[in-house]
Amino acid sequence: MGEGFTAALPANAWNWIAVWRRNHMAWKKVAFASILGTLADPMIYLFGLGTGLGLLVGRIEGASYIAFLAAGMVATSAMTASTFETTYAVFGRMRDQGTWEAILHTQLTLGDIILGELAWAATKAFLAGTTIAIVAAALGYAAWTSVLYVLPVIALTGFAFASLA
Repeated sequence: MGEGFTAALPANAWNWIAVWRRNHMAWKKVAFASILGTLADPMIYLFGLGTGLGLLVGRIEGASYIAFLAAGMVATSAMTASTFETTYAVFGRMRDQGTWEAILHTQLTLGDIILGELAWAATKAFLAGTTIAIVAAALGYAAWTSVLYVLPVIALTGFAFASLA
């Protein structure tokens, strides 16, 4: 293998955690606004489409339209959060902020950065999907036990869509 290929591989199996922690510490400064933004879009769809269009549609195979829509909003939130994080936010850290360049001047490799960014995007997707699932359960659109069952699906969705972007 060439030197360039080896430099791209993770240097240590756990180095990616440093990148994840850096992103987490930066996110904590804007966490409140981030969570509000994560909640706003799905809630507008849930109440707007669910309440408005739900009156016209009625029930779908025994479930109300708003409960049907809530399940889709959980999945969509996870997909959107991970895709946004691995496209726009990562590009900003790489090009505009110079974060990647600074990290590459440490012992971390490009592979460590990529794994850390993927893990962070999956974490944000998990938070987004779980938050919407909890709100849906609190409003009575989903059973509380189903929230527990859907957590692994939310996590896998986050990893899958983070890896695609």
